[in-house]
Amino acid sequence: MSADSDSREQLPHLGWLEWCALPELGVPLLQAKVDTGAKTSSLHAEELEIVDVGGKHVARFLVHTRRAEYRCECPVHDERHVKSSSGHEELRVVVRTLCVLGRKRWRIELTLTDRTAMKFPMLLGRGAMAERFAVDPSAVYLRGRPKTKRKPRAS
Repeated sequence: MSADSDSREQLPHLGWLEWCALPELGVPLLQAKVDTGAKTSSLHAEELEIVDVGGKHVARFLVHTRRAEYRCECPVHDERHVKSSSGHEELRVVVRTLCVLGRKRWRIELTLTDRTAMKFPMLLGRGAMAERFAVDPSAVYLRGRPKTKRKPRAS
């Protein structure tokens, strides 16, 4: 057994579906499909608009989960051409934000796109998982629910 395989066995495992939080976006809990075939992570975003705030581009959008809707705002990090699994290429806005999975917290890049046709609002790609997790495709929810505080709802 090589040293590389020993180090991979010590990584925490993810199932093919996990609970995660995006606290900087005010999203306390959503399901993310773990996809080692996708390079970049993506988030379902509706009503996406890019606005100028103090000379910087900011993305404003809605995130729908099964239980709630969240109005989000985040600085634009980049724009990239992304090819979907169906071969369709689109220019997507990229944001960087904090991701929480179980007790792990780290910054990830997310492309914003319409995932209405998809079953889960977020796809966690291999770039976000590299050297942090190993994936068990036969399991789900191995990391449990993240411990985050809910953002107060506007009244």
